[in-house]
Amino acid sequence: MTNTPITSQNHLTRRRLVGAALAAGAALPIGVARQASAAPVTENPVRLTLPAPTGPYPVGTVQLHLVDPSRPDPVAGPGRHRELMASVWYPARNAGRYPLAPYASPAVTRALLANAGFPADIAVAPLTAGHEGAPVLRPDGRLPVVVFSHGAHDHRADTTNVVQELAGHGYAVVTVDHTYDAFSEFPDGRLTVPLDTPGLGAPDFATDIVFVLDCVENLAAGRNPDAGQRPLPAGLLGALDPSRIGMFGWSKGATATTLVMSQDRRVRAGLSFDGPMQPAVTTDLDRPFMLMTAEFTRAAQPSVAELWSRLRGWRLNVQAEGAIHSSYCDVQVLIPQLARAVGMSDADLQGWIGTLDPARAVRIQQAYPLAFFDQHLRHRGQRLLDRPSPAFPEVRFLP
Repeated sequence: MTNTPITSQNHLTRRRLVGAALAAGAALPIGVARQASAAPVTENPVRLTLPAPTGPYPVGTVQLHLVDPSRPDPVAGPGRHRELMASVWYPARNAGRYPLAPYASPAVTRALLANAGFPADIAVAPLTAGHEGAPVLRPDGRLPVVVFSHGAHDHRADTTNVVQELAGHGYAVVTVDHTYDAFSEFPDGRLTVPLDTPGLGAPDFATDIVFVLDCVENLAAGRNPDAGQRPLPAGLLGALDPSRIGMFGWSKGATATTLVMSQDRRVRAGLSFDGPMQPAVTTDLDRPFMLMTAEFTRAAQPSVAELWSRLRGWRLNVQAEGAIHSSYCDVQVLIPQLARAVGMSDADLQGWIGTLDPARAVRIQQAYPLAFFDQHLRHRGQRLLDRPSPAFPEVRFLP
């Protein structure tokens, strides 16, 4: 299993809160899968919140249950195949008639919080900006697509701030749970959690994503890839543009992004949120690639420097002052809310989120990925990517 190297005690603490409040952590000792069960809740649990996206379009979302018939399930036994839960986010119309989607299901939220050492009922997952099942809006024809891959022992929701920002600006974004290295709930109520066996590395994540790209092509061609053939939002079939696909990932998912790009030319641009790039990419990449680094810098991580040397197309490395490994994820806004609920000290909170101000982190998360994909999937030049911006004094351009 390829894990992000973590050394300090603060890092080990940060890794424990996954999805609802962070991005990577230790597996729950509750087995491979179980039925999601009811649990008592406190009288006044904290309702976590997320920042609103800034785009001109309402956001819709739908879940997909995907089954890859070419790959046996490594745990479930004979006759079972690799299953993944995914979500599609997109610009929507008539969205007000449809309910807002939660960040994670109650069962997943409880598992995440308990795994992090919090009371399982201390908080309720935030509502997202995504309206469940709302009809698709196509403001400029078919929608460019961005695929997201999460970090180790994680959840597909951990960059929802970025995802709904892209969707509100006209992108279809596909987020994926990498089963057995994710907290995920399937339509029949099975709750799967991260496991040490099988040990999934970045190459396994990349294989999942290549299959997801096939599902994107099915949607683009008017075919429903959902294993149960559940109804899709009106207008989703045929709405995606398979000739304009980008990908981003956090940590292990960022490494997977480079591996997918090295083997599948359908991904035309890639973005890394502090990826360790282990295993190292051994081939040159000739398409646009952007690094948003924090702890896994080119100076500190030889494998990141090796990737940089193999980028033959457009490339950029930016870094936010005060950022730590999880600073480009939703942890920056969710952990402070949990910290208030449990009386966490300022020093412990800084161990979780670094010194980058949460409100500034949100703006960085919203602005830079959007600018990157607008420039390279929509061919709209972005001054934000040309040089340091006075609007973002925290963000340094690394030569």
